[in-house]
Amino acid sequence: MANISAALVKELRDKTGAGMMDCKKALGETDGDIEAAVDWLRTKGLAKAAKKAGRVAAEGLVGIAVSGSQAAVVEVNSETDFVARNEQFQGFVAETAKAALATDGSLEALQAAKLAAGASVEDTIKELIATIGENMTLRRVDKVTVPDGVVAAYMHNAVAEGLGKIGVLVALESTGDKAFLNTLGRQIAMHVAAVNPIAVDASGVDAATIERESAILREKNAGKPDHVMAKIVESGVKSYLKEVTLLDQPFVHDSSKTVAQVLKEAESKAGAPVTLTGFVRYALGEGIEKEESDFAAEVAAQAGVKG
Repeated sequence: MANISAALVKELRDKTGAGMMDCKKALGETDGDIEAAVDWLRTKGLAKAAKKAGRVAAEGLVGIAVSGSQAAVVEVNSETDFVARNEQFQGFVAETAKAALATDGSLEALQAAKLAAGASVEDTIKELIATIGENMTLRRVDKVTVPDGVVAAYMHNAVAEGLGKIGVLVALESTGDKAFLNTLGRQIAMHVAAVNPIAVDASGVDAATIERESAILREKNAGKPDHVMAKIVESGVKSYLKEVTLLDQPFVHDSSKTVAQVLKEAESKAGAPVTLTGFVRYALGEGIEKEESDFAAEVAAQAGVKG
């Protein structure tokens, strides 16, 4: 049997998109002949992933897993919503979210994490591509932890437990009653899903965002004296920050109060101070540029008809 080097396995993997163990087996079966190994993988249906890797995957599912004072959220994309309803795909997203709880929260760590069947997340998704026949990508992951308190979760448009289109995690740090904190955290997570704040408070808004808002205000008020312009910009930025930061927003469940006021009032029921330390909101496919398909033009192009 030929000596199968790691470099040869990597070359075959890059060429076909198949899993590492499948590549190693293919090279073993073909005495290290890489072209023959490609054909072997193709006959087994394992070389499809690379061919599909260029397709835009903007559908899929957001998955959430919660365990005590930590939680994780992942986004796994597919090409069509049909695949998102596939039980095998749903099971993979749910298991991947759970696997993220045992990682450092980085995408690299999650890709390498082992699932129950023994294969890594990265290799499992390639096997799914070959089996289901669509491109899929593990797009992102976040892990949220509090030293004492809860990480509450909410899933909007849920298709199964912890799986849906918009997933939110809210971290509440407190020594108070955990059941009450979970209920409060879920309500705030619903607010985040609906209103989509960009930060917890003004300190979390990056300088570039504030400068962009300031530039818009200056453009709108061009020609005003400098001392007037300064006041307009200062006032306008303050108003903008109140609109986009979570603690200053009117609470969706009671718009007469801000989220900060709701948290303060909740302390008596919780039995301890409550601090909202962070949140994560994933909306499926946000930021992915979807391809616009002209079916008639596509058919004409394949038929060699010029427009």
